[in-house]
Amino acid sequence: MSGVAEPIIAAALVAAVLIFAIAAPRGLPEIVVALPAAVAAVLLGLVTVPDAREQVVELLPTVVFLAFILVLAHLADALGVFTWIASVMSRSAQGSPHRLLTSVFAAAAVTTAVLSLDATVVLLTPAVIGAARALRMSPRPHSYATAHLSNSASTLLPVSNLTNLLAFTATGLTFVHFAALMALPWIVSILIEFAVFWLFFRRDLVRTEPAIADQPAPEKPVATPTVPLAVLGVTLLGFAVAGLFGVEPFWVAAVGSLALAVPALEQGFTVPKRILWAGDLKFCGFVLLLGIVVEGVTSGPIGEWLSGVLPTEASFTGLLATAAIAALASNVVNNLPATLMLLAAFGSSAPPGLLLAMVIGVNLGPNLTYVGSLAIMLWRRVGTANGEPASIGTFTVLGLITTPLTILGSVAALWIALGVQI
Repeated sequence: MSGVAEPIIAAALVAAVLIFAIAAPRGLPEIVVALPAAVAAVLLGLVTVPDAREQVVELLPTVVFLAFILVLAHLADALGVFTWIASVMSRSAQGSPHRLLTSVFAAAAVTTAVLSLDATVVLLTPAVIGAARALRMSPRPHSYATAHLSNSASTLLPVSNLTNLLAFTATGLTFVHFAALMALPWIVSILIEFAVFWLFFRRDLVRTEPAIADQPAPEKPVATPTVPLAVLGVTLLGFAVAGLFGVEPFWVAAVGSLALAVPALEQGFTVPKRILWAGDLKFCGFVLLLGIVVEGVTSGPIGEWLSGVLPTEASFTGLLATAAIAALASNVVNNLPATLMLLAAFGSSAPPGLLLAMVIGVNLGPNLTYVGSLAIMLWRRVGTANGEPASIGTFTVLGLITTPLTILGSVAALWIALGVQI
């Protein structure tokens, strides 16, 4: 195969996999195209067998963690955590759409940080839409809030997003150090999102007074799921402690899942089949195969070019340029393959600050377009299934406002955090 054809074919394979994942024809899983694409990349010599094996071995701990965190989120839902969250949001709203929006932001930020962005879009979004409707309020701003915060609030912890986990090992930071550096960027991005939402959806954030005869009966408080919440808290603490001893996060997630699975199964809130299904093994396989397909791009001229344009110093300009490149890449090829390509381009000697700036770019950038992250694709499906379909016009205009502001604000906050550390 000619040297000119190789990068073109490698890019075409990545494009084919992503287009299929976005379109999801007939609801077929992403692995349907990812598997033959990965095989083709190896057979065509774009990726050597040793490189493919190395890529799978490197990604495996991260993918296993993803499966367990999805199971953990399912079990938390089965044990009433998200029903309780919806109840708390409804009661704290006190009939005010602005109060409900505040509660949704708080719930989405915490859920994303602790249980990852998938839990926010799949489990919290229906609860939020239901709570808004029960209070006779427009679900629109609250649904879009879960979408945006599934990305914007996913920068805090290594476990908040698959992209974070991929970058975490490369940074060489501990769990606590990663969180400490990303805390201020996390807060800044959420505050910026909140301010924009407050103004952008001001016409939707108006209380609609129902007729007295239509007033719903006062909602009874849902009992606090003490045990599941305690297990989630201990699991989160376990992530921090495990990092100090070099224990992979998936072991902690596995123990947390087991601790919730026992009462959930005993009380009949779920069954083994649902737990296995929640792990989404097909999607996990897709991530591994995508790593092989993307390797065909990063090991060629495209990867070399990317290595040449990425900054090498963690100055404010370097941080901002890295985040901007990462955000742009996310909206061109989706944030997951963008992360894989950028990590390969950075190599093993990149300053941790630049890798954290990359995390900001690949996490906040996807709020700009529908194709930026798999979470947004999931959110669109969940919203449609719950009678609240997304508008491409609203999403795009909102993204054009929030994305540049949150990236600039978060990068500035990261620069300050890195300076304080020094």
